[in-house]
Amino acid sequence: MKRLDRRLFLAASAAMAAAPALGAPTGPGAPASKKSAPAPQVPGRPSTVDVVIVGAGAAGIAAARRLSSLGRRFALIEAAPAVGGRCITDLSQFGVPFDRGAHWIHMPDVNPVAKLGAQTGLDLYPAPAGQRVRIGRRYAREGEMESYLGGTVRAATAIADAARKIDVSCAQALPKDLGDWRATIEFVLGPFACAKDLTEVSAADFAHSAERDIDLLCRQGFGALLAKIAGGIPVELANPVTRISWGARGVNVETARGTFEARAAIVTVSTNVLTAGKIKFTPDLPKRQLDAAAKLKLGSYDHIALELPDNPLGMRPDELVFEKCDSARTAALFANVSGTPLCVVDVAGGFGRDLAAKGDAAMFDFAQAWLTSLFGADIGKVVKRRYATHWNEEPWVLGAFSAAAPGAQGARKVLMESLGDRIWF
Repeated sequence: MKRLDRRLFLAASAAMAAAPALGAPTGPGAPASKKSAPAPQVPGRPSTVDVVIVGAGAAGIAAARRLSSLGRRFALIEAAPAVGGRCITDLSQFGVPFDRGAHWIHMPDVNPVAKLGAQTGLDLYPAPAGQRVRIGRRYAREGEMESYLGGTVRAATAIADAARKIDVSCAQALPKDLGDWRATIEFVLGPFACAKDLTEVSAADFAHSAERDIDLLCRQGFGALLAKIAGGIPVELANPVTRISWGARGVNVETARGTFEARAAIVTVSTNVLTAGKIKFTPDLPKRQLDAAAKLKLGSYDHIALELPDNPLGMRPDELVFEKCDSARTAALFANVSGTPLCVVDVAGGFGRDLAAKGDAAMFDFAQAWLTSLFGADIGKVVKRRYATHWNEEPWVLGAFSAAAPGAQGARKVLMESLGDRIWF
């Protein structure tokens, strides 16, 4: 659920699935791999292409690359001022790469981002294996870590076993004997992994998202990596799509700068953007698709980034730390990102959503108090620059990443269906 490989695969698959609706190529295709070209502009008259791709995040970039390889003419339209979706690397806040959204490149042996990233010349390196846990102001001892990790494995196994029978919530499937590690395990498997509390996550969806303990990091940032992969692909930025009209003859895609006519559209916006009605459809989206999107709504996951010079926490580069907690009021710490003074406190799920809604001051207060309680130092006295993300308020995202509601894992297949062989999600 925190991976991009599934999303990229579906986007490229959508591009392939759309091929029968397109007929023969109508032009030389997007020139991404041979020469650069400006994105299509609409100075008072429609632009005609084979496919309009709505959204230039990972999925939109994947679809554009595939359509280019097929020789199709396409328009890639993005509402935000940059490509990447939730993969945005910010250099302005701290003077070092700060990923405002996705950061880990999971499962690099099968993840297309990793394979493409190896060709970019950027510095991809293995993330440190494992994690550490704080118990009060000390690290968990070996026996305590064994108890925690054993409980986590048993919990994940119980969820997978339950999913084979009936798709309940992950919370319902948890073993009853997790003891005083329960709250920690619930956080790690729920908010941290899925951006939602386990009561809101389908056991079947969780079971389908199994990951390996292998990750890569990009020293220049995940967003910078994705932007590099998108290099040369023509894209219209800061051009929100307002309406998509579709029928037997094709689609019309209305944007802030004019209308595109196409044979098909690939819509890669988030499920929350779909259900919020930010893009109007004519005719309306069928209830089947809207219900599926609602069952796959985004969770909440935000970063509270703090600049901590001179390593006051005594952490190693890229170290991941949880705490042994007794409630949902907890977080994860990703320390000294790529060896810089940047430390990121991640808040997620219901608690994270409520905290982010209170604004920056509340988020900074929590992060500093939380770190102080775990490490003893008064973080407020040593922190320099700071920044908090608010993905739930980003108008063209409206959340973090998606996890199916209990009983709704099948909604993914519904969103894989086309609308009249004209629109694919």
